[in-house]
Amino acid sequence: MNKLSTVLSKAPKRLSAAIAILAAAIIVPASLFAWGPSRQTFTTAAPANYVTFNSITDNPTQGDERNFVQVRDASASNTTYTDSISLAAGKEYVVFVYFHNNASSSLNADGSGIAHGAYVKAQIPAVVPNNGSAKAVGYVGATNANPTQVWDDVTFSNTTGGDIALRYVPDSATIHSFGPVDGQTMSNSIVTTGAPIGYDALNGDLPGCNQYAGYVTFRVKAEQPNFTVQKQVRLAGTTNWSKSVAAKAGDTVEYLVGYQNTGTTEQDNVVMKDTLPAGISYINGSTIIKNVSNPNGKTISDNLTNGTGINIGNYTAGSNAYVKFSAKVASDSNLPCGDSTLVNTASVETANGSKQDTANVVVSKVCQNTPPTPPTTPTPTTPTELPHTGIGTDVSAFLGLGSLIASIGYYVNSRRAALNR
Repeated sequence: MNKLSTVLSKAPKRLSAAIAILAAAIIVPASLFAWGPSRQTFTTAAPANYVTFNSITDNPTQGDERNFVQVRDASASNTTYTDSISLAAGKEYVVFVYFHNNASSSLNADGSGIAHGAYVKAQIPAVVPNNGSAKAVGYVGATNANPTQVWDDVTFSNTTGGDIALRYVPDSATIHSFGPVDGQTMSNSIVTTGAPIGYDALNGDLPGCNQYAGYVTFRVKAEQPNFTVQKQVRLAGTTNWSKSVAAKAGDTVEYLVGYQNTGTTEQDNVVMKDTLPAGISYINGSTIIKNVSNPNGKTISDNLTNGTGINIGNYTAGSNAYVKFSAKVASDSNLPCGDSTLVNTASVETANGSKQDTANVVVSKVCQNTPPTPPTTPTPTTPTELPHTGIGTDVSAFLGLGSLIASIGYYVNSRRAALNR
């Protein structure tokens, strides 16, 4: 097997420089990474005597070949490749997958050292949860390799405040090699069943030796759907929108519902609904939408407030829409006395969830009520003589009885004296 320095001297300068830069970024201790399966390893001086991939532990540029998948921010340099990266919504990332048939070059002449059906494959996590992580796995293999497939992974972490979807960027897979295939775009099947690699052509045939090694790069994008909803109100005939407005019975008010796609993905079939409070009634035919398709406004369905809602269309990242409609405050007789805050709620539903916002109409009603006549309190009467109770009454009665008896006795004695004369 040729020394890599010899290979680099023969390789195009562009590829030689790229491999040298990558080498500075990816030579790291083998114990730090996760790869598989467990397999026999080899050295540059003592390569394999059969077809096997990425099993040399002292590759001058790659280091331990079992660590063959790395990632970097697409806007950063090749020196920033790493085995774990923190995602940011809307950014793209470059994934690097190294491949090397470790069979000795002496086996190429009789064909026993040539890999057949050689491929690179990648599995990209669909979602990286907020405050979590997920792994992307790269595979290299061939039908006559032992083991038939080897793998390594990188870790994507997410602290953005919401889930992030990772999406493969179509037609971004490119092979980098010392052979004629250098710079060719690979099949998008790299993220499904795998894409063939090779040296002279992308036909799956790859001879053994360092000079036939190479790498594949492809891009993934961090997509994060998001949107905002804003509800405002004003009195008809005025120009300033606000979150709350004072109105009188019978007034006409106008509501404005704003939607904006603040995420990185398109949102299709966006549905808007509005719930009117008691005391506010919708004015038929008053709903108007403004968006990129209707810059001057267009009258649309009255279904906004009847519970059905309206489909306001599809919106790319950054696009928006406004829906305006009119409503009437109830008559004075249908309002309660005092101050009433009539809360109106607008909601927007998407495939990525729903959100809502409110606006208020404050109505005052003064009620003229006759105060009730206070109850009549009866006037207390004073008796002509207070009743006598207690021991005093008993003593008086006893003394009166004594006087009566004494008088009778006196009378009887007087009559006896007269008869004896």
